[in-house]
Amino acid sequence: MIEALAINAAILIATVLLLWLISVRINDVSFIDSFWGAGMGLMAVVSWLQVRPEPGGLATLIMAMTAAWGFRLGIYLLRRWRREGEDQRYVRILKKDREAGRFAWAALTKIWLGQAFLLFLVSSPAQVAILASPEPAAIPPVAWLGLAIYLVGIFFEWVGDWQLAQFKANPANEGRILDTGLWRYTRHPNYFGDCAAWWGIWLCALGAGWQYALLTLPGPLFLAFTLTKWSGAALLEAGMKKKRGDKYADYIARTSGFIPWPPKKR
Repeated sequence: MIEALAINAAILIATVLLLWLISVRINDVSFIDSFWGAGMGLMAVVSWLQVRPEPGGLATLIMAMTAAWGFRLGIYLLRRWRREGEDQRYVRILKKDREAGRFAWAALTKIWLGQAFLLFLVSSPAQVAILASPEPAAIPPVAWLGLAIYLVGIFFEWVGDWQLAQFKANPANEGRILDTGLWRYTRHPNYFGDCAAWWGIWLCALGAGWQYALLTLPGPLFLAFTLTKWSGAALLEAGMKKKRGDKYADYIARTSGFIPWPPKKR
């Protein structure tokens, strides 16, 4: 397994370096967000292709779950980048380096390599479980539970993203807060769905063996942390409070911050 994971890491680094060169060429790293999901899908597929003598049912299930989640997210975020242009988060992060002529080096060290490490970490439950599950044995019950949680997450993430895209596409919604559909029950249905999907994949890793689930536990733990406390909901809400003021404060007061729940009456 160590050799297979090393091959995965080498493929990831090679891909990241190629994408870094493209980002330097176009002077924009924002499309890295689309690689976050697509790269995890890539790691799952590469792991599955390395299984010998042949992948079992659990390995194939986890590969399909990860690929479906990752490539869908990658396409969605790539289209968003093409439509909206450079992400202001990266503009702020690289502003001084760009002005000092250090854009290429900063893009590699501050953005691409760090993201590659975290991508490898978060996707580790899928990689390790796929590589550890070559036998064509029956899929264990805990993996079916993981699939059920994953499907709940996929529903919230995919539908939440679709509802947000539809909302933004309507000029009449300029300056308004999306508080209908899934966004009525959680301020971040897409982030909740993202988190649930990966905890579901981690439960499938538990089906490959408790030692593999324990080894890869930092992956979903870090993802939950970053979605709720670091670069996900926390960062997004800081910006929304500045842009929408009292409107967003009212939305916060009546709507669950992460886990879906009926809104409070105001």
